[in-house]
Amino acid sequence: MSLAGQRVLVMGMGRSGVSAARYALASGADVTVTDMRSDAPEVPGATHVYGEHRESDFTSADLVVVSPGIPAAATPIIAAQAAGVTVLSELAFAARWVQEEGIPIIAVTGTNGKSSVTWFIGQLLEAAGHSAFVGGNLGTALSELAISDERPDYAVVEVSSYQLELPGGFAPTSAAVLNLAPDHLGRHGTMENYGATKTRIFGQMTSRGFAALPHSDETNPGHLLRHGDSAATALWLDRHPGVTQVPGALILEGTPDDGEVDLSRLTLLGEHNRHNAAAAVLLCVCAGVQRESLDLSVLTALPHRLEPVHTAADITWVNDSKATNVDAAMVGISGIQAPLIVLLGGAGKDGSDYTRLNVALARNTRQVICFGAAGDAIARQLEGVDVHTVATLADAITEAAAAARAHDVVLLSPACASFDEFQNFEERGEAFAALAREATS
Repeated sequence: MSLAGQRVLVMGMGRSGVSAARYALASGADVTVTDMRSDAPEVPGATHVYGEHRESDFTSADLVVVSPGIPAAATPIIAAQAAGVTVLSELAFAARWVQEEGIPIIAVTGTNGKSSVTWFIGQLLEAAGHSAFVGGNLGTALSELAISDERPDYAVVEVSSYQLELPGGFAPTSAAVLNLAPDHLGRHGTMENYGATKTRIFGQMTSRGFAALPHSDETNPGHLLRHGDSAATALWLDRHPGVTQVPGALILEGTPDDGEVDLSRLTLLGEHNRHNAAAAVLLCVCAGVQRESLDLSVLTALPHRLEPVHTAADITWVNDSKATNVDAAMVGISGIQAPLIVLLGGAGKDGSDYTRLNVALARNTRQVICFGAAGDAIARQLEGVDVHTVATLADAITEAAAAARAHDVVLLSPACASFDEFQNFEERGEAFAALAREATS
């Protein structure tokens, strides 16, 4: 893709914005970077406009690349589009190069589980002898692949709903929307709009592609997720054509390589991980990977996803900090069979209904400790379980350490974002592990 001499404006200097700017510069573009922060990271070779967004920079550009944290409805973006300027997300910008290179893209989105499925696909590909870039919304921005000298066999990308607001010509070979649950409604407004944004992942796919959705009401409420008029072959994550589960096996039908895949060798806990493994297998096969080369025994969990981080006095501490909404927390709580002390709290999200946790908590939870900015709101909505409220995560861990008994699991599955105390869920998870060790030393 030739960018030589083009005026490229990159909006938002987070991780993906910096990568996009570096890629545009390496491609010969005249690059301006803009951010409302006056101390945003500098990009050598670019013109920096920090502390403001100048409309003239947007309307005079040939191309505007937008970081995912910035809504597509932002005034400067609307002005650029009105002036006839092409506006893309960073993912769509980098994907143009990936697609021109002929590298198949496997794309995963959904409210919950997308990071794990992306991670699983990378592990399956590596074990099957294929090279893969793994990133996107997870870890490394796709623009980093465009900058590098690598030409992997596959590009596996986690895709957020924010990135899909400006999808451009993003056209994966195989793609799935894993599920839909209330999240990010402060940005998307309604569940209908949220679902429609998620399924934009299929919008530019060709007839050679495969597009997978869940069918069950639990994971696709009101069937808001639809294949629409995508040219790709429509598949399902929980029925045929697509993938289904039987005891000890996955059954593929309607794919390029139909048949059975051994599920008995999967060692990860929780029904959700069986569903995640099924989605990973389906997407791999639909991208051209031989079914018989897929070995589920290689799969390991990502950090901060039901990750055991400490054991002392026969008490296990499990970090599920990535559970940043109610549905993710329900999955985490339901994935543990032992008696539980559950830590819930953090920065609440618009539209969160914490009463939905009551069913999961009723099964084997001895105590719930609510903490952080949303702690009181969560505690008021819980019933039928012993609930305590404290100020911080550190306080919650201290109380959990005092209350825990042999064979208990102390589970951080917070159902909230981390931003009241921490920069991100990773920092929160690391703090949980460190504080657990300290509390039991």
